[in-house]
Order: sequence, then C-alpha cells, then structure tokens
Amino acid sequence: MRRPSIVLAAVAATVVTLLSGCAEGEKSGAAGAGEVRLDYAYYNPLSLVIRDQHLLEKSGAKATWVFSAGSNKANESLRANAIDVNSTAGSAALLAKANGTPLQSISVYSKPEWTALVVAKDSPITSVAELKGKKIAATKGTDAYFTLLQALQTAGLTAKDVEVTNLQHADGKTALERGDVDAWAGLDPYMAQTRQEQGSRLLYRNANFQTYGVLNARTDFVAQHPDRVQAVVNAYEQARVWALEHPNELAQLLATESKTSLDVARETLERTVLKVDPVPGEAQRAVLTSVVPIIVADGDVRSKEAAETALGALFEPKFAQQALR
Repeated sequence: MRRPSIVLAAVAATVVTLLSGCAEGEKSGAAGAGEVRLDYAYYNPLSLVIRDQHLLEKSGAKATWVFSAGSNKANESLRANAIDVNSTAGSAALLAKANGTPLQSISVYSKPEWTALVVAKDSPITSVAELKGKKIAATKGTDAYFTLLQALQTAGLTAKDVEVTNLQHADGKTALERGDVDAWAGLDPYMAQTRQEQGSRLLYRNANFQTYGVLNARTDFVAQHPDRVQAVVNAYEQARVWALEHPNELAQLLATESKTSLDVARETLERTVLKVDPVPGEAQRAVLTSVVPIIVADGDVRSKEAAETALGALFEPKFAQQALR
C-alpha cells in the first residue's frame, strides 16, 4: 500500500537532483539551451569544424551561423547586432573596440601567417621599395592591411606613397590576377590559391606582423549569457583537439568549404598554427602594442589614448581559462 508514495518520493527526489544539477551547471558556465549567433570563416578553420560537427548543438545550445568574408565584415556583423560572437584578427578587434564597438576578446583560436604581399607571376617588382607609386589592393581594417602598412615601413614608405584600393580579400585576388592592381595584401586560402594556380609570388612575408586569430563577443552578451559564451569557447577547444589529431580531415573540410583544391587547403594550414594557448593575454598584448602607433598614424582611430584604452580593456580570459580546466 505504501508503494505509490515511495515511487512519488523517488520521482520527487530525482526532479530535485536534476534541477539542482541544472542550477549548478548554469552557475559554472555549462552550456544551456539558448541561441548563439556566430560567424564561420575560411580564415578560421576551427569554426568550420564546430559548424560541420554540430558541436554547439551537442552541448545543448542552438547555433545560428553567419559567413564572414574578412575581419572587417565580422566586426560589421557584431556591431550591427547580427551576431553575438565573431572571429577576427587581433588588430581588427582592437580597431573595432577603439572606435566604439562594445566587444571583448574571449579566446585565441590560431597564430596564423595568413597574409603577405603578393604580386603577379610576371611582375617586375622584386622588393617592397619598388611598390612606391603602385596600386595595391587591401581590405582595410584587417591584418592584411596592417601588414601592408608595416611592410611599407620597412622600406621607408607609408600609405601615402602608394595607392591603396580597398577591396574584400577575394576581390583583391581577382584584381591582381586581372592586372588591375600591381600588388595585393593577400589572405589565405585565396593567397595559396593564386600562388598555386596562377603562379603569383609572395613578395614579402613576416609572420611577426600577424596579430593572432581571436574570438570576440559583444560585452552585453558576455554579461547576460556567460553560459552561452562558455559553450562557444568550450566548442572551440573541442574543435582544436580534433583538428590537431585529424590534419588530413581538416584539410579536406577546408577545401570543401572554401571550394579550393586539397593542395591549397594544405598550404593554408601549413601557415596556420592551431596549437596555441587560447587564453588571451600578454602575447597578444605585445603584438597589438606595436600595432597601436600604426593605426594612429593611419588615422584609423580618434587618438592614441583611445587605442591604448581599448587595448587595456580588450581581453576577457576567464572563459578560455575555464575551458582548459
């Protein structure tokens, strides 16, 4: 006669346990039900893995994906509240924050050498100094553009000594191949593609000018939905582990998504270091400190103080720290 009450008691106890577990999970930043709008990009191979393997959905979140053609487009989407989390170069995140976009860098997804100065196969140009007076395609607000500016400095030149044509990365590749510009501040995988398929030459390379690949989230989203932010960063760490263990599959995924050859994807990944500390901090601060005077001199920010203030408030490391635990 007591069996129904025993069963009800057991069910009640189970419900209490489940609810307690849910509450504890929310406090600890575990993934909960809820939408996360984020970008994917060919320059960010880990985003392709997360999207392809539905890692966010498996964690209990709902993912809505938006394609980013470059860091500038990723920041436009974040600024317009079209997405909650984006992936950019560190320099692009700094520039956006300095100009009023409310964002924080929450994780580091790669240390790529994803850009270089590129000229056509038959170009007579053999040095950066010879770019003086030439027309150069570049996507402003991205690592490619800031690498161009730093490369010009090595030859005693500035942006005023060349004609910069502001084109999105893929369009810059096309302009170079058509002969519409003399050089292009390239971005992989398009850079690897034009080198392999058109014989284009990498005129100038400097990995030290690259400012890491970083994840950024709107500050209001970080404050209101830390569990969802944690879910994204956790998924990136899952994707990193898989990518490092499956380089051939990663190359095939990049080739398929970007509609390039497997050899192009492999060359791109050869220049992309994924085994990095995901916690944003001193390494990123150091490289971005060298970028501050460049974006100030180019007139990309209001003042040096605005850029330095933005850099001081850019990083939020707690999510990546938690993911590593």
